[in-house]
Amino acid sequence: MRFILFSFLFFLSFVHVQAQYWQQAVDYTMDVELDPESANYFGSQTLVYTNNSPETLHKVFYHLYFNAFRPGSEMAVRLKSAPDQNRRFKVDLDSLTAEQQGFLKVIDLKQDGELVKVVDSETILEVILNKPIPPGGTSTFELQFNGHVPDVIRRAGKNSSEGVAFSMAQWYPKMAEYDVEGWNTDPYTGREFHGVWGDFDVKITLDEKFMVAASGYLQNADIIGKGYSERKRPKTKKGKITWHFVAPQVHDFTWAADPDYIHDIYPGPNGVALHFFYKNDPEILENWKKLQPHTAQMMAYFNEKIGPYPYKKYSVVQGGDGGMEYAMLTLITGGRNYNSLFGVTAHELAHSWFQHVLATNETKHEWMDEGFTSFISTLAGNEILERNSEFPLEGSYRGYYQLANSGGEMPQSTNANRFYHNYAYERNAYSKGAVFLGQLGYIMGNDKLFETLQTYYSEWKFKHPQPNDLRRIAERVSGLQLQWYLTDWTQTTNKIDYAVESVIEKEATTQIQLIRKELMPMPLEILVVLKDGSSELHYVPISLMRGEKENPYPLKWVVHKDWSWSHLNYTLTVDYPKDAIEAVIIDPSNLMADIDKSNNYYAASKD
Repeated sequence: MRFILFSFLFFLSFVHVQAQYWQQAVDYTMDVELDPESANYFGSQTLVYTNNSPETLHKVFYHLYFNAFRPGSEMAVRLKSAPDQNRRFKVDLDSLTAEQQGFLKVIDLKQDGELVKVVDSETILEVILNKPIPPGGTSTFELQFNGHVPDVIRRAGKNSSEGVAFSMAQWYPKMAEYDVEGWNTDPYTGREFHGVWGDFDVKITLDEKFMVAASGYLQNADIIGKGYSERKRPKTKKGKITWHFVAPQVHDFTWAADPDYIHDIYPGPNGVALHFFYKNDPEILENWKKLQPHTAQMMAYFNEKIGPYPYKKYSVVQGGDGGMEYAMLTLITGGRNYNSLFGVTAHELAHSWFQHVLATNETKHEWMDEGFTSFISTLAGNEILERNSEFPLEGSYRGYYQLANSGGEMPQSTNANRFYHNYAYERNAYSKGAVFLGQLGYIMGNDKLFETLQTYYSEWKFKHPQPNDLRRIAERVSGLQLQWYLTDWTQTTNKIDYAVESVIEKEATTQIQLIRKELMPMPLEILVVLKDGSSELHYVPISLMRGEKENPYPLKWVVHKDWSWSHLNYTLTVDYPKDAIEAVIIDPSNLMADIDKSNNYYAASKD
């Protein structure tokens, strides 16, 4: 009876936590026309905003990202004031000519048909509402906008280094997200994004010679041309054509256009159509053809390990700089060797799960999408390309160790725009974020880790999860308490360093003296290798866990008493004499991110 009562109370608690969650909703209708000669574009936008929060809104805010791409912008100032170079920017923004710069202007913004007062703050537009929006209320915003496409400097723009004409990301007035932490109105300085879930209905008009790749599903393929990929499109009187796309349940919309795109469609798993847009360049054709079946394999891998991709289309598009994920689409540079092309595609495709379905606030928790994506895409590459690495995450761990020993580490919970060093941001987001999951598998077991990820995806898809949401699921799945792990790893710069201090024989047993030299606690797996050729694993839980991991290895597994955090020393006693021991190794899996491996082992003397 007590067990039934406990289970019922736990269920009620879980339902109560979920019931407290809310998120805003938007529906965009946009019509935009681009003049390729001048790189100017003009558009209209109607946005229906639903306030699902418990609070009355007196203001709303829009992002105007293209205003960052000009001399004197906050992004230009930040790039010059940082103590180390942001390697993602190759151009000095203060040197941009009028033709190279970008801008985005909003005209005649109305709320429910009446003009509203606005305050322009470069990449943020503040809107003072005529009528407050109450909880559960909706309001319709209408505006005109015009902009100029900058050169490709970061992610978006025109005339990429590989000759792609237009990469249209962050191109429209985008409603800022309002959530439990308030308005998210960080100025754009080249880092991360956060968007409101909704439906997009977008019409794009430009010269008929262009092929367009976009988020969402093409609605007028019959007008665009038979089969879409054959590009037999009729000219209009103006020599232009309108592409109409609908993207349901996304939080962004991106497109690219070029007159020389080759467009291939490859069948993906579960009826998903994989679209590939790339330049008609003989030097890259072989790699882009080879990429297509591998992309289908990547999607199948992520479906299995995390959960099913929820849309019926995904596009891999040559454009932009480097690689960047968007809704139902990625922009990547295409002139790479094959391993690099595979790697960037795997990473950006994985973002369809960790960012474009599980939409964490990247500015506050960038490690949850960049790090988790690095983790799963690395494992996918190891399997699909048959690399057969025993430790595929070695690169991520190496990146974390460099950060931890650099003297410039800041807590992972630092706002992405507030990192003092650019390299610290990069290593925190990608390397330390990937290690978070690798090490969580070490703590709770790899099978429990993937069960956690699948449950996390199932419960939080199409929402904005936070770190604690993942932690609570991991606790449910594993039966372990994990608040200590989330706190130490993400909110501090505490490090892990355990050592074998001595190995002493005492009567018929051996005492292995262990010491914790840094602040972060961890459970220990200690491999004892005996001279008779046998081995066994000794497991030391920590009291903060209130539980223990099941044996994941085909070896004898000996569980010892908990090690409490306040004690720096621990005595591990094994039931055989010292001269029977060949070696003692802390963490033979290497999944515990111990910053000094040199003191993790003992080897018997060869005398």
